[in-house]
Amino acid sequence: MSQTITSEFARATAVERLSDTTFTAELDGKWKVGGAINGGYLLGIAGRALRALNPATPDPLVISTFYLGPSTEGPTDITTRILREGRSTANFGIDLSQNGAPTISAMATMGNLGGLPDDVATTAEPPHLPPPEECISVAEASDDFHQAAPLIDRFDMRLDPATAGFAVGKPSGRGLLQGWIRLIDDTDPDPLSLLTFLDAFPPVMFDLGRFNWAPTMELTAHLRALPAPGWISARISTRNIAGGMFEEDCDLWDSAGRLVAQSRQLARQPRD
Repeated sequence: MSQTITSEFARATAVERLSDTTFTAELDGKWKVGGAINGGYLLGIAGRALRALNPATPDPLVISTFYLGPSTEGPTDITTRILREGRSTANFGIDLSQNGAPTISAMATMGNLGGLPDDVATTAEPPHLPPPEECISVAEASDDFHQAAPLIDRFDMRLDPATAGFAVGKPSGRGLLQGWIRLIDDTDPDPLSLLTFLDAFPPVMFDLGRFNWAPTMELTAHLRALPAPGWISARISTRNIAGGMFEEDCDLWDSAGRLVAQSRQLARQPRD
């Protein structure tokens, strides 16, 4: 079935269906960080394949992903498994591999965010940020940083000056990053781009003075609502570093002030 794909993100995460349960996709090297394809971008591709399995459940409600090995640019094989299909949700397994080697194994619950109740009861608060025009654009980073993380050129990303001291060698030591994000072509956010935003910012360890890239071991994402058009604000934090690993929590809020996505990932502590 053909479809019109207009946004850069949609083109970069496009999948081709090969059978009832298998797909293929072409991983774009523009979404690399630290020499490997970014894990959030891979989540966007996985989400797009899962969306094709059941039109009644187009949106990831929760996806838990284990990263088994680095992904590189080029074709990837995608295999899915139907675990359960209910009236409002469906459960699937999904695996990505390259050259016969597994790179991702995930389980997901899919549903329809547009069909959820509108009630909200939460004590969570969005990050207190200056407006985007008063924040620091990641586009101003050094050439070396852009070369190491071409991923950042796929977004319009603005960091809160209060949490961007690491950029001038003065990390705060709090383990906190905050800022704004949207796709570079101004495409409005959707559930699949939210998956990618959850893993798009520099590692929170930068704010602790550890500047090497931190490979993700596992990431669990929860999507809570369809995002309103416009900027997404983000808060990324860590509270515990032990055993050579750390957790990174990310909350995403839409322009209407609603918490639309959350994640926690376990990553290896970068070494100096």
